[in-house]
Amino acid sequence: METGNKTGALKFILLGFSDNTELQPLIFGLFLTMYLITMLGNLFIILVISSDPHLHTPMYFFLSNLSFIDICFSSTVVPKMLVNIQTENKAISYIDCLTQVFFSTCFPILDSLLLTVMAYDRYVAICHPLHYTVIMNSRLCGLLVYITWFIGVMVSLLHIYLMMQLNFCKDLEIPHFFCELTWILKAACSDTFLNVTLIYFITGVLGVFPFIVIMFSYSQIVSSISKISSSGGKQKAFSTCGSHLSVVSLFYGTGVGDQFTSTMTHSSQNFLIGSVMYAVVTPMLNPFIYSLRNKDVKGALARLLSRVAAC
Repeated sequence: METGNKTGALKFILLGFSDNTELQPLIFGLFLTMYLITMLGNLFIILVISSDPHLHTPMYFFLSNLSFIDICFSSTVVPKMLVNIQTENKAISYIDCLTQVFFSTCFPILDSLLLTVMAYDRYVAICHPLHYTVIMNSRLCGLLVYITWFIGVMVSLLHIYLMMQLNFCKDLEIPHFFCELTWILKAACSDTFLNVTLIYFITGVLGVFPFIVIMFSYSQIVSSISKISSSGGKQKAFSTCGSHLSVVSLFYGTGVGDQFTSTMTHSSQNFLIGSVMYAVVTPMLNPFIYSLRNKDVKGALARLLSRVAAC
């Protein structure tokens, strides 16, 4: 098997979903629609939070960061796929592929860590309400977000460094719609033991451990809520956590399915479905979950629309 340069003229061929030319306009329209909904929905969340002083709290500060990450995650994957469909050119250069691997690895890590931070915020708010403003001060909130970005970037750079040590064959075909790390490793000509080991380790540390922290936080939250005597107080406490729990379930449900199919199956079609749910559908649905199930966001939206109408 001929080995190509790791930089230079080396290219990957992203096979995408189908070679059927009749389906290409349908696929293009579907993903363009989902991408526009993702962009508008998450920008809407950021706009509402930034424009309403009532939402200038730690929970919504973290939510606006989550929306920004979702915008970046979708923008890493979907635009290149749309360009490939439109130009009928499935090639992607080695450098562009490295860039996609970096960001498509970084943003899910940020999602996982940020959802953990948001669970901790809800834990402090409900279990220690009298100390909430002291504990969740602006300095700590900024530090937590900085730490999540630092970890995400450093881990992604480590993946890229190990990937750059591999040899690849020329013009490799990847049965995917973007440069997903596990499929790129399967196409390598050299040994990928360190790369695969790192994937399992990072999945355990930055996937399983945050999930355990989230579950522990909510076990304490449920215990505290059960001690509230008034039904109104219980309903208010549950309502502040319902949206976050829905997003956590969606993120980890699709994420576990995506990781399972990437490591346990050789079927590219099954993996494509998992990746679409994880990288495209989840960022699109998050704004709807937070806007439709959150009274604070709906109230802020009403105030924003009233201000716009008054202008």
